[in-house]
Amino acid sequence: MRNNSWSLFIVIILGFTSCDSSQVFDEYKTITNSWHKDSIIEFIITPPDTTNQYNLFVNIRNTSDFKYSNLFLIVEMNFPNGKVTKDTLEYLMTKPNGEFLGTGFSDVKENKLWYKEAVVFTESGEYKVNIQHAMRENGSVRGIENLEGITDIGFRIEKMQGKN
Repeated sequence: MRNNSWSLFIVIILGFTSCDSSQVFDEYKTITNSWHKDSIIEFIITPPDTTNQYNLFVNIRNTSDFKYSNLFLIVEMNFPNGKVTKDTLEYLMTKPNGEFLGTGFSDVKENKLWYKEAVVFTESGEYKVNIQHAMRENGSVRGIENLEGITDIGFRIEKMQGKN
């Protein structure tokens, strides 16, 4: 009986310490096989308020099948009133020696990549975030048709520390 109480206590403590109090939105979409250049990953977001500041991230999970040192993405945010912002972003995915950046002990590495800082969602309603890869081989004008090695695309919103 004493062992069961001790085990329950440890589980409760781990539960409290593993909670992510800054997280407002965190969702992943799985890429099956490869990420086609015309495939757009969409996230629908309803921000909690229109006054506080938030940091926005694109999360990428990749395997060793990803054979590039960087990743180019097109990230588009559609506002409730119809305004659209579109950014072409480049993220470093490896160290100079070719070792993958990111966290994880297995073949899968997780990368939390900055998208925007100190964002205030001034409009109430539904926002849409679309993410598409924009990878090309060196010297090629045509995009890579099917990008291998990306397993999941995520989008995350966090409260700014000390602001909320």
